[in-house]
Amino acid sequence: MLGRALRILGAFCADHPAMTLSELARRSELPTSTVHRMLGDLIAWGALERGQDGRYRVGLRLWELGALAPRGQGLRERALPYLEDLSQVTRENVQLAVREGCELVFVERIAGTGAVPVLTRPGGRFALTATGVGLVLLAHAPREVQEKVLAGPFHRFTEKTVTDPRVLRRMLADVRRDGYAVSDRQVTMDALSVAAPVHGPGGEVAAAVSLVVRHGSRSAHAIAPLVCTSARTISRALTGPAH
Repeated sequence: MLGRALRILGAFCADHPAMTLSELARRSELPTSTVHRMLGDLIAWGALERGQDGRYRVGLRLWELGALAPRGQGLRERALPYLEDLSQVTRENVQLAVREGCELVFVERIAGTGAVPVLTRPGGRFALTATGVGLVLLAHAPREVQEKVLAGPFHRFTEKTVTDPRVLRRMLADVRRDGYAVSDRQVTMDALSVAAPVHGPGGEVAAAVSLVVRHGSRSAHAIAPLVCTSARTISRALTGPAH
């Protein structure tokens, strides 16, 4: 029963935030009668809500539960003041992400005033090979994770998206050497991202922070010191005593 409930919840995503019973059954690949029977319990617990339009949506109870995840909310709370500082200084997009398996999950995003539009959102998943934060997280991931990701397949977002494993290996080596990653028009043709690693209490890379600017407005060389300084400050906040 738990497995079926998780399949129903897993049917929701950014492209399908609200669904009818038949849509839920189709996306969860469960019989309509099974989904209908389980919806009552999920709604009663607060995992789902049913709107006046008859569509089902994720309930606040899941948000409350998700807020307890230490790699999400706890990390966000420690990092947020420094992310806001970076955003205020640059007036650009600032992002914080963690690795989850072979993907990344955005923990926070602060949109700058008049900044270039981005495809990311808090809680959203993304490929590790295309974004600045993803390249940082992949560069410091265990070898087995790197090999699995570099085996493909790769999603090509733009004509600049790197899909050659040999080139990606060199890029990951550069990230480890330089201390930051650059994603130049790999996700959208008008965006440049520079990211740096955030270290946890044990010295491991716990997250990555990035600054996303409009391509041509600033150079990666000029952005990198700001991002690296912000990452080091967040690292100190994570390794220091909790308030």
